[in-house]
Amino acid sequence: MSAEALAVDPLTAARLLLGSTLIGRGVDAVIVEVEAYGGPADGPWPDAAAHSYRGPGLRNAVMFGPPGRLYTYRSHGIHVCANVACASDGVAAAVLLRAAVVREGVTVARRRRGEHLTEKALARGPGNLCSALGITMEDNGVELFDPGSPVRLALNELRVGDAGPRVGVSKAADRPWRMWLPGHPEVSAYRRSPRAPAPGLSD
Repeated sequence: MSAEALAVDPLTAARLLLGSTLIGRGVDAVIVEVEAYGGPADGPWPDAAAHSYRGPGLRNAVMFGPPGRLYTYRSHGIHVCANVACASDGVAAAVLLRAAVVREGVTVARRRRGEHLTEKALARGPGNLCSALGITMEDNGVELFDPGSPVRLALNELRVGDAGPRVGVSKAADRPWRMWLPGHPEVSAYRRSPRAPAPGLSD
């Protein structure tokens, strides 16, 4: 499959990414948890929790396409997180990569993350995933389907995983836009933001 396969809505893109392989700087990992994000209020998938909600800017430009590019940002100014842009060029949507199973390069991932960590903890959580695969802010905009890219993606067949609310968002907090493959201890625990409305009071 190529980047064109991700020229779809964010939920379909999220399902495509589940079970796909991410390759980054000596580490191959299978994606087992993702979160879908939409875009501005006037777009096809309004999403107040998305970085693109207020429209395009220098920081979030990659979210507006073309699909198949890596969008990176810092969470709390510390941890690098990685998203895959989807939808059509000019339309904002992306999928956050939340957790993965390291299949190759365990030693390399441990060197980056910590020698005493268990394998299931190496890429659990979006910041840890980026750390394990050596993904940095300089990778923002990388074309994931370019064989020469330092971070690459190999899509597999569409998978149907479990779904539930996204982790830690205070807006659009009830949407079941987080998806994961059941049975994997690498999947992170659900934590609702303390700033989110009570369950059932958010879209």
